[in-house]
Amino acid sequence: MAVLLAFISLLLVPLNPACFTDPAQEKVSPIINLKLGSRKKMLTWNSRRNVTWQECTIDAPLDPPISQTPQVAEDGTYFCTFSNSVLHRGATLTVNVTSEGHEFKATLTFCNSGREGSGAVNFSCLIYNVRFLNCSWAQGPAAPADVRYHLYMWASLHGNVSECAQYVLDPTGTRVGCHFDQLGEPQTTDNYFFLVNGTSNETDIQFLDFTPFVATEIEKYNPPANLTARNNGSYYVIQWDNPVTRFNISSHVLYYELDIQRKGSFSKTDPVFQRGENRNEYLMPSSAVTGVHTVRVRVRHVYGDTWSEWGPAQPFGFPEKSFTGFLVVLIGLVVGAAALSSIGLMFLCKRFSLKQKLFPPIPQVKRELAGSFTPTRESNLCSRSIHAAAHVRASLLFLAE
Repeated sequence: MAVLLAFISLLLVPLNPACFTDPAQEKVSPIINLKLGSRKKMLTWNSRRNVTWQECTIDAPLDPPISQTPQVAEDGTYFCTFSNSVLHRGATLTVNVTSEGHEFKATLTFCNSGREGSGAVNFSCLIYNVRFLNCSWAQGPAAPADVRYHLYMWASLHGNVSECAQYVLDPTGTRVGCHFDQLGEPQTTDNYFFLVNGTSNETDIQFLDFTPFVATEIEKYNPPANLTARNNGSYYVIQWDNPVTRFNISSHVLYYELDIQRKGSFSKTDPVFQRGENRNEYLMPSSAVTGVHTVRVRVRHVYGDTWSEWGPAQPFGFPEKSFTGFLVVLIGLVVGAAALSSIGLMFLCKRFSLKQKLFPPIPQVKRELAGSFTPTRESNLCSRSIHAAAHVRASLLFLAE
């Protein structure tokens, strides 16, 4: 009897519901409200019961799958951010969790809705003159004529999103670029995030997104300043200053190109490349510099591909001594001397002729004395001398030509 009463009392004791699991509940995934914010590439969801393990994954075309452990917001929402992935080609996102010993999986397939080829193409951005930013793109090949693109930018993962305020238009009035002149205070850790979407009355327009732009790598520097070239006797010492940049970067990430050419030469000298980790100095042996040379320099980020403009060319070296010029001067002197000689001979000959008129020869003078005053021989001598001088002068003039 006592045993029976104990058994009945056991049946009447309320059971702890935590000790039992509803079989139907075991099959229901704890993952709810799975959503993707395409602008910031943030996958979010909630869990309706405790989970012991979670993982989120994105699988996008042309990129390897990326997995990470979710984070929890203050309101209990779980989220994963895939800032280094692109979504405009479509993507598959999955969340895997373990809850109460069971594994669950939720999948979200993301598509870039809109006419294929309607989105912007050939997107690029450039920081210049320290504080300005220009971005440009081209109209998609299948975009309708009334397409209107919109560019959005934010400077950090959780920063405020702003739309371009100064669009650049092509001749047809289509937006193909944007100018920013308010970039805020620069930080070497700045990453710029961009998204271009569009609208049209004819069709939906596909959007275009990107991996983050590293701000320090998209700056187009100003040309290096204070380029000089001086001779220390053995070398021409070429020096320059680092460019003024938007960000406080190490000189080790700068990469220089020197263009050194000889004036008047048709052949081109190969450029000289130099890393910023070395001194901003290049030595050129004086013996290798014949004639006047020029040097100019430009710079880029060592991991970038955007060169600055060339700085002003700096001349150095001395003009070569011209053998042709020396020869012309020498010939001029010889021609002048020959001309003076001709004039002198002509003067002497005229003087001799005048003497013959004033003092004619005396008749019946002995032949041996009169022979020394015979005009024919003297006249012939003058004539030959004048002709010889003229011939020399003509020859020298021919050489000079």
